[in-house]
Amino acid sequence: MRQPLLAGLLLAAAGAAPLRAQTLDDAVFMDRGVLCAGLFFKHDSWNQYWEGRLKRTNGNVGMVTTRDVAYMGAYGVTDRVTLMASLPYVRTSASQGPLQGQKGVQDLTLAAKLRLLTTPFTSLGALHVIAVGGYGAPVTDYSPDFLPLSIGLANRRVFGRATLSFQSKRGWYLNSSTGYTWRSNVRLNRSAYFTEGRLMLSDEVRMPNVADYVIAAGYQRPGFLITLPYTTQRTLGGGDIRRQDMPFVSNRMNFSKLEARAQYTLPMFKVASVWLGASRVLDGRNVGQSTGYMAGIVLAGRP
Repeated sequence: MRQPLLAGLLLAAAGAAPLRAQTLDDAVFMDRGVLCAGLFFKHDSWNQYWEGRLKRTNGNVGMVTTRDVAYMGAYGVTDRVTLMASLPYVRTSASQGPLQGQKGVQDLTLAAKLRLLTTPFTSLGALHVIAVGGYGAPVTDYSPDFLPLSIGLANRRVFGRATLSFQSKRGWYLNSSTGYTWRSNVRLNRSAYFTEGRLMLSDEVRMPNVADYVIAAGYQRPGFLITLPYTTQRTLGGGDIRRQDMPFVSNRMNFSKLEARAQYTLPMFKVASVWLGASRVLDGRNVGQSTGYMAGIVLAGRP
């Protein structure tokens, strides 16, 4: 975070709105003119994975670990429109075998969140309808052809999301969110590859699109939030990892994941909040059964 931005946010503490969660699949919006910026540290590891539907271990990689530091920013254009951006630096490693981990800046993601409708649903709370649109693309020339140690898939993405949220007057809420991602083709640094039972004499790989669904329950009060999201992702095409082979960039990568996240605003310094989280992949196809941890610090104010 640049020092002028950090200083500006610190000086804005007196006029800052209460800090709240801000993700693509929640129902929270920044107040008009409020800027939120933060750093998030994530650690994710697995030593078992699904080769197609076969769950196994692999002594050539052992424990695969991914660490990333991500910058996140959000700005309230109006009380109904929030702009968001994120950019992670990713580092991977394997505990066994000859494969070397990769590191570098990954993909820039830009998104806009729009509250389409808010209406009284019952005497207990209100119903919100939210739409999200966004774009993501690599910002460095990293290789996607080294899974599971690549830092990303190196494809451009356009995505849309719709969220329905019930917010009770007592602070608890229930969100249901579904998204669809269109993915561009990827080019490899080789002239042929084998996938889905066919030899392809090309350096270009067609990437299948992806659909996901998130249902989350939680509780929110000024200065405190806890949420439990359950996420299911389905890749709409692609083949399985071949027996005793490395993963391929266009593989069908499906999973179901359970998370827990908490956010707490520091009472002596209301411009700052701390985020903590954990996740576990419960089931999958061509992905690792990973356990993840997250911690972050977020500052907000009027620049």
